[in-house]
Amino acid sequence: MDEEVQALAARLVRRLKEVNATITIAESCTGGLLASTLTDISGASDWFGQSWVCYSYESKINELDVQRELLESKGAVNATVAIQMADGARIRSGADIAISITGIAGPVALNSNKPVGLVYVGIASAHWANAESVQMGGTRQENKISFVHFALKTAIDCWDKAKVRKKDAIAEKKKVAADAVVARAKSDAEKARRAADAAAGAPWQDESWQEPGASVGDDTDINWEKE
Repeated sequence: MDEEVQALAARLVRRLKEVNATITIAESCTGGLLASTLTDISGASDWFGQSWVCYSYESKINELDVQRELLESKGAVNATVAIQMADGARIRSGADIAISITGIAGPVALNSNKPVGLVYVGIASAHWANAESVQMGGTRQENKISFVHFALKTAIDCWDKAKVRKKDAIAEKKKVAADAVVARAKSDAEKARRAADAAAGAPWQDESWQEPGASVGDDTDINWEKE
């Protein structure tokens, strides 16, 4: 296998291992080459459980829950099929992330008006899904290797972007919580100030029921009669 492809596979696996994530693969035109590349790495059983090679329409429908209507109307090589393949594999395997590859490796595009070398890669997790495409040029074998290279690079890019989004979301959540604490503190302070102002201006604070100069206990004006 190409050394650059092996290096990309290792980079992806390091990301998986950092968070104890698992991965699954759904391939069409690459015939299991991506799964083989990943499982060439020692200890693959820790993060790789299973994969699918679904070449025909029927296998994509039965194994990965790709919509029949979509395949019949648009063919197998498009972004939506790539995403459905990835999501179907993820759901069936229970993996944290899934990669799919669907394309035309050549040397000719049988029963298709799409060009040889066109490939779509789908990436799916429980929280997001994406598909990217590229046009390659080469022999059938060269295209298959290029497709795997593109799939690994796409997965790494999606992973890193998702990680950034997660960090931003956490930071925003913390900011919202901090702003809420400050707002509550300001509100409590304002309530306390209003209460103090109201208390200072209350009639019972500056008006006495006693006559001026009298103190509590003065009863000289009361006529005490003996029984």
